[in-house]
Amino acid sequence: MKKFIKVLKRENFNFLSLIFLAVKLKLRRIYYKKLFGWNVNTILGPAYIRGKRHITIGDNFNCRSNLWIEAVTEFGDQKFNPRIIIGNNFGASDFLHIAATNLVDIGNNVLVGSKVLITDHLHGDYRSDFPSSPDESPHDRKLSTERLVIIEDNVLIGDNVCILPGARIGFGAVIGANSVVTSDIPPKTIAVGIPARIVKKYCDAQKKWIGVEI
Repeated sequence: MKKFIKVLKRENFNFLSLIFLAVKLKLRRIYYKKLFGWNVNTILGPAYIRGKRHITIGDNFNCRSNLWIEAVTEFGDQKFNPRIIIGNNFGASDFLHIAATNLVDIGNNVLVGSKVLITDHLHGDYRSDFPSSPDESPHDRKLSTERLVIIEDNVLIGDNVCILPGARIGFGAVIGANSVVTSDIPPKTIAVGIPARIVKKYCDAQKKWIGVEI
């Protein structure tokens, strides 16, 4: 809390604003602990949480405004048993959207930028032998459910990143801003682009990041 107050002072918040925000944060922590059983540190703005029985969040969870976490249990005539698991020391900026019909598993010490989407499903099936038809309204297309998303410990995710069904991001990886992750990103690598490609990997022997030819 002392560190947070220093930040607010640096951003020219007045004393009454500091008191109001400190009380507001305390009430939010009590609310999330009472309602969900989560040890939330900070959620600064509005949050939409759906399917709380299917969501597990570790200690020291931090997020700014407009958080949306949804464990989808049904859609039309489809029924799901989703899991969203978020480890300890998770931090995110504004407009984070996490959604699951199957499994989204996020490890410890993960840091996420603004306007990030993490989802294990799509509206419609575009990969199988019997894909969704463009003649069908997107609202009516069945949700895909066979894939999942795994994000391991110590991952950094930049602004405006989309992490889509089937993605697995390895330990210590960095995903550059505006990237779209659709498959495996190996541990200790930097990936950028659409779709995300490896551009650097960390060399433990040399203790530095080394460029990779694409």
